Amino acid sequence: MLEWGKYRQELSLRVAELGQLSPATLEGVRTLGGAGQKTGRLDAKTRELIALAVAVTTRCDGCIASHTAEAAKVGATREEIAEALGVAIALNAGAALVYSSRVLDAFDTVGG
Repeated sequence: MLEWGKYRQELSLRVAELGQLSPATLEGVRTLGGAGQKTGRLDAKTRELIALAVAVTTRCDGCIASHTAEAAKVGATREEIAEALGVAIALNAGAALVYSSRVLDAFDTVGG
């Protein structure tokens, strides 16, 4: 298992380094990250639970590290996180099912 606190610190250093090399890129990511909260339609906890589900779906360890810390900070419980992860698991299973049908379709086109 990863040492998530250490990983988050190391990642932060590398992101800062990238920010020095390409400040506009980092600013763009920050702008995207803050855009949703400006509407005020979802609270911070809901946004973090969604972020965790998406982090699992996109297999982003950095996203998991940062959004888990943020989710805890805004009061998400272990049970709420587990429910959000259940959505990610279901979505990934559904996507595998849909793409499995695409494989069969592709196979049929090659004379199988």
